[in-house]
Amino acid sequence: MPHSSPPPFDVAICGGGMVGMSLGIALAQAGLAVALVEKTALSSQLELSFDGRVSAIAEGSRRILDSIGAWKTMAAEAEPILDIRVSDGDAPFFLHYDHREVGDAPFGFIVENRYIRHALHQAAAALPTLTVMDKTEVQSFERDDVGVTLRLKDKELRCRLLVGADGKQSQIRTWVGITSVDWKYRQTAIVCTIKHELPHGGLAQERFLPAGPFAVLPMRRNHSSLVWVEPDDRVKLYMELPEEEFVQEISERVGEYLGGIETAGPRFSYPLSLMHAKRYVAPRLALIGDAAHAIHPIAGQGVNLGFRDVGALAELVIDRFRLGLDVGSDDVLAHYQRWRRFDNVAMLAVTDGLNRLFCTGWAPVRLARGAGLWAVGKLPPLKRFFMRDAMGLVGDLPRMVKNQ
Repeated sequence: MPHSSPPPFDVAICGGGMVGMSLGIALAQAGLAVALVEKTALSSQLELSFDGRVSAIAEGSRRILDSIGAWKTMAAEAEPILDIRVSDGDAPFFLHYDHREVGDAPFGFIVENRYIRHALHQAAAALPTLTVMDKTEVQSFERDDVGVTLRLKDKELRCRLLVGADGKQSQIRTWVGITSVDWKYRQTAIVCTIKHELPHGGLAQERFLPAGPFAVLPMRRNHSSLVWVEPDDRVKLYMELPEEEFVQEISERVGEYLGGIETAGPRFSYPLSLMHAKRYVAPRLALIGDAAHAIHPIAGQGVNLGFRDVGALAELVIDRFRLGLDVGSDDVLAHYQRWRRFDNVAMLAVTDGLNRLFCTGWAPVRLARGAGLWAVGKLPPLKRFFMRDAMGLVGDLPRMVKNQ
């Protein structure tokens, strides 16, 4: 039975991670009444033990974070990526990207996730039309012609549009019957921070080793983050190695360009899998971020796809709101799905293909990989396209990216 009274909230967002929180801020800054529901305590998201990862914030995503007022708070903890080097194990061929070949802006920045969250929480706290409800979760919801009724643990709320930003195992996606393509890579990423003797100079390295990619990402103050992918059955061994042996394993993979190294914090491990929702929308509902798509971390683009979802959905919803129209209408949702699906599917295919290609040890394939890296480096227009793509500045971009 439709409710006769208008919903008190324009949008409700289920999931208060980096992507969900960014959308809430963008909408509330435009004057929409937004409810954000997050099952964990927001304060716990700022602790190192909650998430030991860093994010590679592409230039396009930096512009989105800047447009919502969050970048200035995290900028002091952001290390610019000035060069990228991609190599195939010990092969002589490698691909080198220098940011000066495409302008003055860095390719992006490496920021610890806890600092991103801190900046977003600070921006959210300043918005009277953004209601954050943490330590609670959606128990069920019902949709009708004019809105959605959400039942939480201790209350009900009404909105015109519900956004699922509740991660790869999205309960919202499951409840509305949106199926997904899923598979496990049988790989796990070991993540840790190292401190090193020599400066990194803003260089991000990705070495493709037979077991999986090994990335060294520049952080502030002579620190770097390692993302080391291994088959599942070998991860326990590395996670339990004594410190001296663990550092030795790292040193063999990093090489000598950073001088002496030591670990600077705990080790974390994250099993890797792919997930892509067959639809991003249903009546009065949209999925963003990992609730819609989760990709291999081989190119560090997962969170950037999520931020581009934010830019697109926020633009469409805000434009409707300013015209006094229904922000949860079918045409808004259909436009959002058309806009974001191609970009997300393309990145999913590229990252999955790269992982499969570089995990193959067959000699002819290795030779072809090396030739491919060499060829891209020798074709300036193609190389510049790939560099701008890595910066998140290619394709149908939202205004939050284009207007800066």
